[in-house]
Amino acid sequence: MIGYYLIAGIMFLVGMAVSSRLKSKFREYGEIPLAAGLSGKEVAEKMLRDNGIYDVQVTSAEGFLSDHYNPMDKTVNLSPDVYEGRSISSAAVAAHECGHAVQHATAYSMLMLRSRLVPMVQVSSQLSQWVILAGLGFLFGRGNQYILLAGIVLFSISTLFSLITLPVEYDASARALRWMETSHLTTNSEHDKAKDALKWAARTYVVAAISSLATLLYYILIFMNRRDD
Repeated sequence: MIGYYLIAGIMFLVGMAVSSRLKSKFREYGEIPLAAGLSGKEVAEKMLRDNGIYDVQVTSAEGFLSDHYNPMDKTVNLSPDVYEGRSISSAAVAAHECGHAVQHATAYSMLMLRSRLVPMVQVSSQLSQWVILAGLGFLFGRGNQYILLAGIVLFSISTLFSLITLPVEYDASARALRWMETSHLTTNSEHDKAKDALKWAARTYVVAAISSLATLLYYILIFMNRRDD
C-alpha cells in the first residue's frame, strides 16, 4: 500500500495548493466591485431570464464556496458572499452555477449522464474502499482477487463520475463567460478576471479526476500482479 499512500500524498499536496490558489483568487476578485453593480443573486436571475428559464429559484446557502445547482428541485444555491456580493467573483460564480441550469434546461448530454450516475456513485463511494481492503486482505487476513476486482469496479464508477464532471464544469464556465460578454455585464478587464477565477475553480475538478484515475490504475496494477502470481 506504499504506492497508494504516495499517490494520495502527492495529490493531496497538489489539491491543497490549487485550493489555496482558488480561495486567494476569489478573495482578490471579491474585493473588486462589479461595474454593473449587480449582486450575485441579481446576476443569476438575469442570466436565467436571458436564457428563457423561469422555473429555477435562486437561493442563499450556507458556507464559503458552497455554491451549486440542484437539478432535483431546480435551485441555484449561492453562498452568502456570492448571493449578496457585488464583485467580479460573485458575478462569475453566480453565472457559472446558472450555466448548469442552462445545461439542464437544454438537456446537455454530459450533465444528464452525470445525474444518472449519482445514485450509483453514492453507493460505490461508500463501499469501494472497504471491498478493496477486503480483497487485499487487510480486513480478514486473506486477500481474494475476485473481491478486489469487485472493489475496483465499484471504485471505477466514482472515477468515471469525476471524469464526466470535467466537461460539465468547463462547459458551465464557458456558457457563463459567453453570456457575461454578450450581455455586456462585464468590461474587458472584468471578463478576464472572471475567466481567471473560473479557471482555478475548474482546476480543483481536474486534480480530483487525476487523483481518482491514478488510484484506480494503481489498484488495477495490484490486481494484475496478483492474478499473474
